[in-house]
Amino acid sequence: MSHSQRPEIFDRRLFARRRARALERLAATSGDADFLLANAAADLGERLAAVSRDFPLAVDLGGHRGHVSVALAASGRVGTVLRADLLVEDRSVPGATLVADDAFPPFADASLDLVASALSLHLVNDLPGALIQIRRSLRPDGLFLANLLGGDTLFELKDAFMLAELETLGGATPHVVPFADTRALGALLQRAGFALPVADVDRLTVRYGDMFALMRDLRAMGAANILADRSRAPLSRATLARAAEIYAERHADPDGRIRATFDLVSLSGWAPHESQQKPLKPGSAKASLADALSVIDAERKNNDPQPE
Repeated sequence: MSHSQRPEIFDRRLFARRRARALERLAATSGDADFLLANAAADLGERLAAVSRDFPLAVDLGGHRGHVSVALAASGRVGTVLRADLLVEDRSVPGATLVADDAFPPFADASLDLVASALSLHLVNDLPGALIQIRRSLRPDGLFLANLLGGDTLFELKDAFMLAELETLGGATPHVVPFADTRALGALLQRAGFALPVADVDRLTVRYGDMFALMRDLRAMGAANILADRSRAPLSRATLARAAEIYAERHADPDGRIRATFDLVSLSGWAPHESQQKPLKPGSAKASLADALSVIDAERKNNDPQPE
């Protein structure tokens, strides 16, 4: 399927505009809404610091706000960090170096030692294709590290909007983007050709005074609805009020504060290299499962109480 025929899940032009507005808001405030990205970048830095090798050339893919670049540099494992982002021409973004869309990584084959991405790749229309391009851009034994939102992220908000619209409008439209589960993302790493793929998830629960405070943070993050098939009609006050009521009824703690779930899926994979561990070939085991089971069964029988 050609790029022009590929179904569009996300409106990437809208995504770029909202990211730009989010940067303006964060620059004009204390930047507290950046907590999720800062958390993800710190996690990438910690995982990289645990790897016992160096990476001369790294790319911070989708490097908005520079959190990942700072974390990579602080790890002590990286030489040069190249930031690649949709909005690096924006002067409010410090240290930007390359205008690039993370949906279509533009790097030459086998040109990079490390690619790292935080909270960006879950919003590309062709994630399998992006992962293949990332894997091809890595030199043999190069490393890919990423954090994506996945799993049950914002399921409370999705639930509240759906029920409110059904009650007030008789039908529902999507307001929260779809998120892949951890197992599916791990399978995508394998399909893209990564060696030693790993995918795991860390759940972060954030509490807010009400649904509207959560929505303000999402806008400040540039994470408002960018679905291509979203409704263009603004929500009525009645629907918004009912959604806030449902959210509080179904997803609040005893003190009245609501919960918002963010599932941060961590991905890692290596460009194949002959030095890496390989799985054993079928039939190469030195002992059969049947032999092992017979030994266990014999030991169990020997330990059974004997009749007097």
